Amino acid sequence: MRISVEELRLHPIAVSKTYPTGALDFHTAEFRQIGNLRVQGVAELAGREIRFRGHVGTRIWASCDRCLSSVEIPVECDFDLTYRPMASIAHNEEVKVSPDELEVGFYTGGGIELADVVAEQVNLFLPMKVVCGTECRGLCPTCGANRNLHRCQCSEAAHDESPFARLLGE
Repeated sequence: MRISVEELRLHPIAVSKTYPTGALDFHTAEFRQIGNLRVQGVAELAGREIRFRGHVGTRIWASCDRCLSSVEIPVECDFDLTYRPMASIAHNEEVKVSPDELEVGFYTGGGIELADVVAEQVNLFLPMKVVCGTECRGLCPTCGANRNLHRCQCSEAAHDESPFARLLGE
């Protein structure tokens, strides 16, 4: 669905859409959507800017970055976005950007793609490092055992040793 400036000149656009699993491209293989993704919002024109406010909700599956266990992450986030036409950027001169302008996006072709906006909001919501829990002990660096599930057979000295010890010849 494209939110176009032409239509916004006539009236605000109310959005209520559900994307089934696999319908959106998140441009990553690090996680996947495991439930319907719902987006509700309102887009309106403010001068030449598109202002889009709303809410996104879904569930995401990812692997814990420490132990590789499956982690389900509920995504519920509100957004308030502003988009300016790409033509409004000065192309040949250096421009000072104020702190208020750091949250501004840009559009080309007369509007914004709803799917792109929604995928971006999910990507921004998710943590940079996914961890199954604060007490996650991760994988043993020597044998690869999941230390949350069982105690590995490696010596305690191997666990205390720096992971770079082999590189130093220690």
